Amino acid sequence: MTSTTTPRRETASVPIAKSRIGLLAGSGRFPVVFAEAARAQGHSVHCVGIRYEAPEELRSLCDSFEVAGVTKLGRMIRLFQRERVEQVVMAGKVTKAVMYTPFRLFRLWPDTRMMRFWYTRLRDRKDDAILLGVIAEFARDGMTFASALDYCPELLVKRGTLTRRRPTAAELKDVQFGWELAKEMGRLDIGQSVAVKEQATIAVEAIEGTDRCIERAGQLCRSGGWTLVKVAKPQQDMRFDVPTIGITTIENLHKAGARVLGIEAGKTIVIDQGDVVALADRYGLAIVALDAEEVEGASAA
Repeated sequence: MTSTTTPRRETASVPIAKSRIGLLAGSGRFPVVFAEAARAQGHSVHCVGIRYEAPEELRSLCDSFEVAGVTKLGRMIRLFQRERVEQVVMAGKVTKAVMYTPFRLFRLWPDTRMMRFWYTRLRDRKDDAILLGVIAEFARDGMTFASALDYCPELLVKRGTLTRRRPTAAELKDVQFGWELAKEMGRLDIGQSVAVKEQATIAVEAIEGTDRCIERAGQLCRSGGWTLVKVAKPQQDMRFDVPTIGITTIENLHKAGARVLGIEAGKTIVIDQGDVVALADRYGLAIVALDAEEVEGASAA
């Protein structure tokens, strides 16, 4: 079965029996937070970190830790099999642009399994197609994927204004405007973030990721005062690529001159939320978490 025919689904939070869990870890704090939560619940965590991406801190947090290059799909599967892992979660970012560097075949040197997957089993190279295809490859060897949020659902942001400063009426209009654009970009599987000001689009996230999108928006809107909207895809599979923000996001927004961050309640991960909100308050940045019903109601009004 190819990745494009695998049904998308959201994974509900359910009680999880204590087990051996595989962690396929990219960069950032999310893999660390997940490992801490899973270990605290009594699970054993066996990590395969993406080389040059996974935090070194995971070595001391996990029951086992190995690294694999981003193109070593066969090695990832073998390492989890060695630890008798049957369920895997993905956590953390992976720099997708590395797949398109010059002489990528020689620089990345994919293994046989990745070659077969990349060139014969994928119909396109969209994020969802790649990640669902990876899940299907693991399933061929008897391993299933769960959402990391089943283990730490508290990371999902709740509805409301998180910061002391609330968005102005004009800024809320920008959030509503950007929401529709970001949802459409997500539906097309292009990206999850859109930068806007005065209901004009400044920058749209694609393969470069949110941080580079923020940087570009700051370069294009020198006057500052713009808004970033980051939402889940309409077809969001909660097992992977869930919108995530953290301290680095706030630092980058401040540096680029943004004034508002609009995110989707119940479908966005906020890592170290207390620290994120405190830093945003210090910079005078407003963070608001909305849901679709609230945005649609405001637009109708």
